[in-house]
Amino acid sequence: MRSLLIFTLVGAGAQLVDGALGMAFGITATTLLVLSSVGAAQASAAVHLAEVGTTFASGLSHWKFQNIDWRLVLKLGGPGAVGAFLGATVLSSLATEHATPLMAAILMCIGTYVLLRFSLRTPLTFGARGTSHSAKFLAPLGLFGGFIDASGGGGWGPVTTSTLLSQGKTAPRTVIGSVSASEFLVAVSASAGFLIGLREEFLANWPVVVGLMVGGVVAAPFAAWLVSRVSPALLGSAVGGVIVLTNSQKLVHFFDIHWPWSTVIYSLIVVVWLSLLGYAWRVSRAPRFAPEDQPVSEPESKSVPR
Repeated sequence: MRSLLIFTLVGAGAQLVDGALGMAFGITATTLLVLSSVGAAQASAAVHLAEVGTTFASGLSHWKFQNIDWRLVLKLGGPGAVGAFLGATVLSSLATEHATPLMAAILMCIGTYVLLRFSLRTPLTFGARGTSHSAKFLAPLGLFGGFIDASGGGGWGPVTTSTLLSQGKTAPRTVIGSVSASEFLVAVSASAGFLIGLREEFLANWPVVVGLMVGGVVAAPFAAWLVSRVSPALLGSAVGGVIVLTNSQKLVHFFDIHWPWSTVIYSLIVVVWLSLLGYAWRVSRAPRFAPEDQPVSEPESKSVPR
């Protein structure tokens, strides 16, 4: 019962981050599970099965708040489902001693990207709500994002959300809502891949699945509401730093790095993280401008002499 409550809180916290940033549920939850000695493939399987419920609830919440472009969901989510199935199959075929450092390395790279993306390149608020992305652009992006997500235990949001935001063609709230809704297809497909690859082990960690799912579903409506009120720069930088630090510990242990070099590595990560976090805090307090949202002043009408 105690472990179920802990995983419920983890699921709620991960969903709040995911709903506000459009990413990080999988990488946050998977990082915590791997650190608690859950196998890499089993952790990714549990997280994706839980995400079937959390992403469904998140999609409904974003739909209620009108944050979804369904054309973007279909063009991105379909290829993402294919990539997720392939990634789950690959991870399931690896031995535990090989899968754990591989997942830690992938998560650390994703965490570094999230940290730099939100601390140094804060997404602006664009005026457009629709999308002009073509299927030729979205299909490879979804395929790659889905594969990384399943094989690394997370990464769908960091790959797809950050790429779409950097294009500047769609409003951030629409990107986040659409990516969150399309992740449902990715989670279902990845779960099917793990079911085939792991068989009996797939449902062995049911308390983890139930806890993550319940916590995520409960937090999903509040997370969707948070999209327009939270500071992406500050929250993304904080989450990215936590992911980098926790997964670096796994790699340090795997490569058998001892004191004092392990302390040097951790200290360097913390110093860089706090510096970027401080910069993100200053950026989040600075005034933001959205030129497209400014009302266009109409020219003064000239009086016509009678």
